[in-house]
Amino acid sequence: MITLRKSQERGQADHGWLKSFHSFSFAGYYDEKHMGFGNLRVINEDQIAPGSGFGTHGHKDMEIISYVISGKLAHKDSMGNVKGIPPGDVQRMSAGSGVQHSEFNHAEGQTTHFLQIWIEPNVKGIAPGYEQKTFADAGKRGKLRLVASNDGADGSVTIHADAKIYAGLFTGQETTLLPLNSARKTYIHLVSGSLHVNGMHLAGGDAALLSAESQLQLGEGEDAEVLVFDLAA
Repeated sequence: MITLRKSQERGQADHGWLKSFHSFSFAGYYDEKHMGFGNLRVINEDQIAPGSGFGTHGHKDMEIISYVISGKLAHKDSMGNVKGIPPGDVQRMSAGSGVQHSEFNHAEGQTTHFLQIWIEPNVKGIAPGYEQKTFADAGKRGKLRLVASNDGADGSVTIHADAKIYAGLFTGQETTLLPLNSARKTYIHLVSGSLHVNGMHLAGGDAALLSAESQLQLGEGEDAEVLVFDLAA
């Protein structure tokens, strides 16, 4: 079964310094039909104005992944990490027993556009952790590159969750086929461009939710950047 969720159906918030689209219920947006999908709990598409950001705040027992689309995200946390996250990098922060952090856009005249992703962990109370890796476009061109997994396979960042995240870039005749475990769930978030997912057309910001499917076919892309989530049911 495949369900299409259009970009404009997401929750929206405009705080002036922050414009955000919520794929699932978050903060002031609540929809009992969209509380998460499998163990995927949050995908927020955030745009932070120059000189603004999220002040220091806390998290606990959540795997948090940041995926920067454009601009640069400045990260600082209670573990001592002070990092800049550019496009092409994937950052993983395991909140575990508790962590404080802040996220800012320090660039003048440039918006920071990124995805904030939360996945429910399969272990709680662990020591907080941080990891950040670069994944070149060449490794994602016309295929799905594993960027996060529970065992760090293929050089992916390690998440403490029963999930995998793939990233891909598709345009023109580029296609790929990914076998799926039909007992699990698969979530496809189209970051930008347009793409066909198992024959269904998606535009930027759209999502496809797959259950009881045995394969995923991506193709007919136009400057498409996509994330694919393999999730516990």
